[in-house]
Amino acid sequence: MSLTNERIQQRLTEKFGDVLTGFEEPFGLLTFTAQKDYNLKVMQFLFDDEELRFRFLTDITAVHYPERKNEELCVVYHLHNFVDNVRLRLKVYTPVAAPKVFTATSLYESANWMERETYDFFGVDFVGHPNLIRILNVDEMTYFPMRKEFPLEDPMRTDKDDEMFGRGGHL
Repeated sequence: MSLTNERIQQRLTEKFGDVLTGFEEPFGLLTFTAQKDYNLKVMQFLFDDEELRFRFLTDITAVHYPERKNEELCVVYHLHNFVDNVRLRLKVYTPVAAPKVFTATSLYESANWMERETYDFFGVDFVGHPNLIRILNVDEMTYFPMRKEFPLEDPMRTDKDDEMFGRGGHL
């Protein structure tokens, strides 16, 4: 019998109850949210459970939602069960003022660089990470460039012509 999204959700709900919310299946990919202090517990269960077997971490990233008070940063984990070829997405939200989330490096060695990249661009502090330092941006940076804290364009620029970018002018 193949592993279905419904079965995964059932097993997770049995184990964690109200800790997990927002179950949905965009494009068939089971997606749900965990309370941030449970990220590692949920991943450990998904890894250890002999039926679920999510033993590969495909990716970690973050998304900045400035309009979501006290949960502006969303850390997103993509996990894969190779045996049944099933993937899922786990999300945890954290406030931008104190963006602390437990590291997954003890469970997935590949989390090391992914968490460092997520820290570097979004400022998520992965608690317990063995070497959480910038890896792509210069150490002197005092901001996190993927946060939506700056305007996309400088309205005062005079060195560009909007017609060159398909804005304004005549066709």
